[in-house]
Formats: sequence, C-alpha cells, structure tokens
Amino acid sequence: MAVSQPDASPTTPLALYRARREAGDLSPDPAQEEAIRRLDALAAQLADYRPTNGARGWRARLGLAHDAPPPRGLYLYGPVGRGKSMLMDLFFAVAPVERKRRVHFYAFMQEVQARLHARRADAGDPIATVAAQVASEATLLCFDEFEVVDIADAMILGRLFEALFAAGTVVVATSNRAPDDLYQDGLQRDRFLPFIDVLKARMTVIALDGARDYRLQRFAGRQTYFIGPAGTRHRALEAAFADLTGGAEGKPVELTVLGRKLAVPRAAKEVAWFGFDELCARPLGPPDFLALCQAFHTFVVEGIPVMNRRLRNEAKRFTIFIDTLYEAHGNLVASAEAPPEALYPDGEGSFEFHRTVSRLNEMQSADYIAGRRG
Repeated sequence: MAVSQPDASPTTPLALYRARREAGDLSPDPAQEEAIRRLDALAAQLADYRPTNGARGWRARLGLAHDAPPPRGLYLYGPVGRGKSMLMDLFFAVAPVERKRRVHFYAFMQEVQARLHARRADAGDPIATVAAQVASEATLLCFDEFEVVDIADAMILGRLFEALFAAGTVVVATSNRAPDDLYQDGLQRDRFLPFIDVLKARMTVIALDGARDYRLQRFAGRQTYFIGPAGTRHRALEAAFADLTGGAEGKPVELTVLGRKLAVPRAAKEVAWFGFDELCARPLGPPDFLALCQAFHTFVVEGIPVMNRRLRNEAKRFTIFIDTLYEAHGNLVASAEAPPEALYPDGEGSFEFHRTVSRLNEMQSADYIAGRRG
C-alpha cells in the first residue's frame, strides 16, 4: 500500500519567504527578514483568533472570562521598491483566517464612500453601519499603498477605523509614508491627527527602509522608451508591465481628487498603465497628476503621438505630467510615434516642451533610474 507523503508546501509567511530565498528569487535583506518575522508571528496569533464583533460571550457576561484583545495589526512603510507589497502577499496567501480581504486602499475608500452615499438618508450614524458591514465581511483587512490625499477620506477615517478595531478587525497595511506623515499639509489636518493616534495604538509600525531598491533590478539595462510598429510597441509594454508587477493582473482603480473621481484604467503593484488619451485628452490638472504620482511609482504610457497645434492642450497636460513625475522621481515606460525631440515640434508651448524632451531623455538613463539626477 502506498504511503501518502505529507504536503511539503510552505504554510507560514516565514517559510514562504525562505523558500523564495532558497530558490534564488530574493536576495538577503535584514529589513525584509525582520518584517516577515513580524508577519509570521501575527499569522500564528490569527490561527486561534475569533473576533467578538463587539459582543461579549456568556462566560464573559457571567464574569467567568474576558474577551481577549485582538492581535495588533502591522503597518509596513518605507520607500518604493523595498518589497512591502511582496511581503504582504506572502502573509495574505497563508494567513489562517476564513474571512480575509486584500485591497488597494484607494479602492477600499471608494467603496466606503459609495456605501456611505447609499445610506445618506438613513437615521443614525452611517459610518458605524458601514464599519459593521465591513467587519462582518472580513476579520483580516490587508491594505496595499495606504495613502490619504482626499479630505473626504481624511474626515471619516478616524471614526471608521475606531469602529473596525472595536469590532475586532485586524489590519495590515503597506505605505510609502510613516503614519505621522499621512495627509501631510492636508486641509483641516488637525481633525485628522486623532486617526494617526488610533492607528499607532492598534498597529505595530515597522520601517522597511533597506538601502536596496528592488525596482532597480527590474529596470537595470531595460529599454523604457519604444518606437516602431504599434504591435511591437504594445508587446514590449506588456512585457515590461508583467516584469514590473511580478505578473500581477492589472485592474481598474479610482482615486478621489478634490471630490472628483479619477479613473486609472489598469494598475497593479504601484504601477499604472494609461493610454496617452486616457492621461492627456481628459481635463486633468496638476492636482490630478500629483495624486497619481503619490499613488504609483511607475507609469506605462502607451501611444504618445506626434503632437501639433491642434493637440496643444494634450501637449500641455503631458508636460505637466512629466514635470510632476520627474519631481516625484517616478519612472516611465512609454511607447511613442517618434523620439522625444520630434514629439511636439511646433505649436503653442513648443519652446517650453524642450524641458519635457530633456526630462524624457534623462528618465531613460541609468543614473536617473538609480536615483542620480543631473
């Protein structure tokens, strides 16, 4: 009789991480090792955790037991390219929780705002009602790219998360910003500060600030600006997007900028994909491009045309976008009908476009990608 072999696949975040290390997919990184150990410990705590959702059992009501506090969540922050999302993916894959959800933070807040809007005519506190719904759907919430740029989100986060934590929800988040830097310089930020206190009280904050930017390994020696036949250009962009996102499926997301919806056609792992018209033919302005560059570290822009006087508005928006991306030291992978020097040879603002040409060329350089700018 054949003897069944035990399942040798890794079943903990730390085991998954070490398996990838041994396979050569990851390089030694002490900061990552410490973060995955914390995530591994949290996964172990979650194995026996059952949220009370604010209700107390009969043993507690009789004074025979006390509700155990929920495990502290984790907030991983650091510069782009340090592996934050990768670590959270490993954790989420094997976290022993039946009801769990991983979601881009912007998408989550859009959903919350929609739920609040649907309940605007209800009596009582709609935030508490929505928080109860969210808590009933997920014991573990994993947020990627935790960022706050919209005042509407900022004003509800404190009450929303207090209610989620009270219901026993455990939160894990990744962010480019430390908690104290969230919503920096935002309107009425003093009203947002209590949320930061709540977040730090309920989550362990871990800085993932190792010196290595793992994006550079993916960009090193890579062509980032493609001209030639349309089909060849598109295939090159698809290959770049797959490489930069680890093969993740890109999905549409929405940002809220000054109360308006800003659609991102395709995004994954802090990489956004736009067609040129989707980025520059719409009436977008500096606040929109700033919000995009805060949310994503790399942009794939497909089909930059040769522009003329008729496309002067598109050329102006493209200039603003490139200026904003350059100042944020983001990365660009693009396909175009012509080299940068020939994109806007004549028309209103064509002289100013020379700076855009210079920056497009510089952004292709190894020095720019490595963090050294002229």
